Amino acid sequence: MQKIKQDDDVIVIAGKDKGKRGSVVRTLKNDRIFVSGVNMIKRHTKGNPQMGQPGGIIEKEASIHISNIAIYNAKTTKADRVGIKTLEDGKKVRVFRSTGDEING
Repeated sequence: MQKIKQDDDVIVIAGKDKGKRGSVVRTLKNDRIFVSGVNMIKRHTKGNPQMGQPGGIIEKEASIHISNIAIYNAKTTKADRVGIKTLEDGKKVRVFRSTGDEING
């Protein structure tokens, strides 16, 4: 079970964007994720008139390593660690380590 999944609210704990919050857009296999509004880069692209794409400088998110982010706990308004708890019916759920509350999603 992954500890951080798509659409989770996360906060950056290390790097140039430390302290920024965002939502997970996409996860990659090699422990890297894309977070909305975090680690923005400028990409110079060439236009493609056949596909209707204009050229220019496009700003988009770059991937960030999963060790540099933590899940955001709205109850404590801080970064938190993720634990995994097994329910009585054998189902595994993600929980916040500080409060023990279940993570929605």
